[in-house]
Amino acid sequence: MRRTVRTSLALITSAALVGTCVGAANATPRSGHQPSPGHAAHGQTGGAVTGRYTNVFARAGYSGRAVDARIAKTWDQLFHGDPGTAADRSDGQSVYYELGDDMAYVEDIGNQDVRSEGMGYAMMIAVQLDHKTEFDKLWKFAKTKMQVSSGSTKDYFAWHTDTTGKVIDTGIAPDGDQWIAAALVFASGRWGDGRGIRDYGSEAHRILHAMWHQSDDGGVNMFDAATYLPTFSPPGAVGFTDPSYALPAFYKAFATFDRDDATQWTKAAAAGEKLLQDAHDPTTGLTTCYTNFDGTPYWWSWEKQGDDTYSQTFQEDAWRAIANANVDASWYGTQKWQTSYSNTLQAFFQKQGVSTYVSRYRKDGTPLAAGQNTYEPAHAEGLVAMNATTAISSTARGSDDFVRDLWNTAIPSGKARYFDGLLYLLGYLYDSGTFQNWAPGAPHADSGHDGGHDGGRHGGHQGGR
Repeated sequence: MRRTVRTSLALITSAALVGTCVGAANATPRSGHQPSPGHAAHGQTGGAVTGRYTNVFARAGYSGRAVDARIAKTWDQLFHGDPGTAADRSDGQSVYYELGDDMAYVEDIGNQDVRSEGMGYAMMIAVQLDHKTEFDKLWKFAKTKMQVSSGSTKDYFAWHTDTTGKVIDTGIAPDGDQWIAAALVFASGRWGDGRGIRDYGSEAHRILHAMWHQSDDGGVNMFDAATYLPTFSPPGAVGFTDPSYALPAFYKAFATFDRDDATQWTKAAAAGEKLLQDAHDPTTGLTTCYTNFDGTPYWWSWEKQGDDTYSQTFQEDAWRAIANANVDASWYGTQKWQTSYSNTLQAFFQKQGVSTYVSRYRKDGTPLAAGQNTYEPAHAEGLVAMNATTAISSTARGSDDFVRDLWNTAIPSGKARYFDGLLYLLGYLYDSGTFQNWAPGAPHADSGHDGGHDGGRHGGHQGGR
């Protein structure tokens, strides 16, 4: 969950319980969609099946050595760069800060707090790049400071704390929990399981089980029982969703890892793909940040339909839906709907100017009149990175221009480096084929970075710092 200002999920939850959810939560779906029938579909062509992941940087003419160097430089800057000397650290480079000898957190520099989303991103980046030391420190902070130990959301994670680990808000942001769980699954597969909290597989199973079975003990499940989609924020704001929470590639990996709930994960993968199809505008490709379960825009009871509010417009949360579709394509093979989605997005942003478009729009493509440059560039690095992933599934002319735009974009620093910086690094991992399914038993090819027609690669950033 991305917010440019601190917002209380407890307040939001209370409002959701008494407010009116506008729009039909379970309206009849639009026809013509092609949801995935399961985790081993799509012609068995994706990297999670073959071990060879699409590398669009290679297709765009960049060498594996150059891409690896850029990834390493970005990791070093965001995780071990200048911490900043200002009181709010807004003059620094790093988002990773250690707490004592055995814990670390990622700070949202603009809001001066720690968010489950950022912890999940950082843990995932660490396992993808084989940095176990940083992973273990991040995980201990998340486990001991953020994970809920009792009540209706037991085993979930408080969505934000201060930088000492004191919980600011006990509400849940499911994107963070899903990323943390996936990172633990992959740590189990890549490094093996240790003891205590380093028994990554057991810790992942605990979280994944809670997502579907919290209600067995009187709590609130993370996924909606009727639609198999993640809800916005348990325990109260559960009548709608956020398309960027739909992570079908993760769900397919979970289905092979969490065999007890494999059926639910397979259904969630199909539902997530369908939501990503339903939620975007057919002309612009843009998605609103929050939607009803049928993909129609959601707005709070105190808002009016058509207001330029965060919930009803294409802003930071919605950017991530683009990558969710394309990671699914990279891992499990490209489907027609993903190609159509990416082609539509590229056509829209080409008209806006590939290297000059702004970052916040109404769903119909009208740029928002205000808020294009809060403390990040109007041509925000995070959106540049997400748009670059469209090259994974696009067949459109000029597709590689979006990859080049990412390459020509500097590593985020300063006040905006948290969200945009992490998406920037994730974009490099997605587009280089470095972002891989490391679940136990997942295949990994032995070829190098430049091998193969598709630029398939084996993850090669070895050795924790």
